[in-house]
Amino acid sequence: MTPLSAGAAPGTGAGVTRPFVMGQLARDLGAVVGADNVSSDAAALAEQSADWSWMSQFLRYRDLPLPVADVVARPSSTEHVEGIVRIASEYRLPVVPRGGGSGTQGGTFALYGGIAVDLTRMDRIVEIDERSLTVTVQAGVDGSVLEKELNDRGLTMPHYPGSHFFGATIGGSLAARGSGVVSTKYGKAEQLALQVEAVVPPGRRISTLPVPNHASGPDLMQTLIGSEGTLGIITEATMRLDPLPAGRRFLSFQFGTVAAGLETARLIMTRRIVPAAMRLYDEADSARLTSMLDLDTAGVLLILVLDGHESSMAIEEDRIREVCAVSDGRDLGDGPARTWWDGKYEPFAKHNAPAPPLVFGTTDTCARFSALPGLYEAKKRTIEAGFAEYGAQYTAHFSHWFPWGGMIYDRFYVDNAPDDPDEALALHDRLWNAAVETSLANGGVINEHHGVGLKLGRFMRPQYGAAFDVMLAVKNAWDPDGIMNPGKLGFGAPRSGR
Repeated sequence: MTPLSAGAAPGTGAGVTRPFVMGQLARDLGAVVGADNVSSDAAALAEQSADWSWMSQFLRYRDLPLPVADVVARPSSTEHVEGIVRIASEYRLPVVPRGGGSGTQGGTFALYGGIAVDLTRMDRIVEIDERSLTVTVQAGVDGSVLEKELNDRGLTMPHYPGSHFFGATIGGSLAARGSGVVSTKYGKAEQLALQVEAVVPPGRRISTLPVPNHASGPDLMQTLIGSEGTLGIITEATMRLDPLPAGRRFLSFQFGTVAAGLETARLIMTRRIVPAAMRLYDEADSARLTSMLDLDTAGVLLILVLDGHESSMAIEEDRIREVCAVSDGRDLGDGPARTWWDGKYEPFAKHNAPAPPLVFGTTDTCARFSALPGLYEAKKRTIEAGFAEYGAQYTAHFSHWFPWGGMIYDRFYVDNAPDDPDEALALHDRLWNAAVETSLANGGVINEHHGVGLKLGRFMRPQYGAAFDVMLAVKNAWDPDGIMNPGKLGFGAPRSGR
């Protein structure tokens, strides 16, 4: 354990008192999780604050400090987390949980100091129930590690986010309502969850019902899921499993316009044909994808992946081909879709993922089918025309689908950030303001599967209106001191005596 009292100034007052209190805090935490699992090392604190957000990347790129906690604690059990939250409640200190750090919304920034909780030691697979097809895991389990264990048994937990091999944990996916590559068929993280266990202030363990479908009052599970640590810390989850599919088929089509591709996707989903994955790329995003995967395609590209038994896939394929013909889709064969499937994580690899000095943001949203075409056109116009002086570029693909609509995974890019860090951050925020306001004005929501975090908190009240006060009342009732991941989801600062 790194001594927190090192370097305390002589004399009286805060110069002595705060290091002493922080030193006592570290000893109290060490009594719960072990002294070796408590640290105030500067590098460890910076690591716990960092994520994949542009803000985090830019600050590190410019060698500027991140907002960090006072101390990091690394629990390995729910009992440890209970102890941490109890101590935090006693000290009235913020608690900032972190899984694999693959979030993109600044959700791990420790804006008010406090205790960073590194959940990656909580990586145990508790139970695989092959009779019910469920798996129970601790929240810090790496999704790719879990998937390998399941695949060895002929099973899958069908949640493959873009960050699947870049640290994404099951707890993090639930905390932010994440989507995976095959969510169109199998559902998002919240649809795969059956039960969660969490620790809420002042250090109480709670569990939701063992099944997600019931008529036993309001659903606490779906309140905890998506709360991003602001209500409590998810420590364990039971998730649905599926057998590994017997086979896969790949289809690829090219369309003359995004509108034609969207209409095709609408017909596929409203006729209740459910591909495992369906991605529609606009011209700009198709060009980026082609450069990464050497697809040798251009224009508006529709990629579909079917899975299951041969007989059912054959029927689905025939029906999809009929729908694509309605919008004059040009059949490109299975090659582009197969290449995409094999390289589906490549766009997120370090050498392909955007990074500073670019200013960029993934402004994903979702809407009903009736709103999607206008929403896409409005956002493209907002970014490219509204920020023409910066040469802003807009790219989009539609990657997750529902019976009633779909999701736009869209991004803005500005090639070079302003030299002044404050100006760069201000430009980043203005781009986000414009993109989210356009989403809300055109039938979309502020985000579909990356969460809210710090970055989008200011949009929660405009999105929800009076309902946000109800959400805030729930937050205040569960967390009266406001210590659980303060400053996120628009819930404001802690009400502590720091």
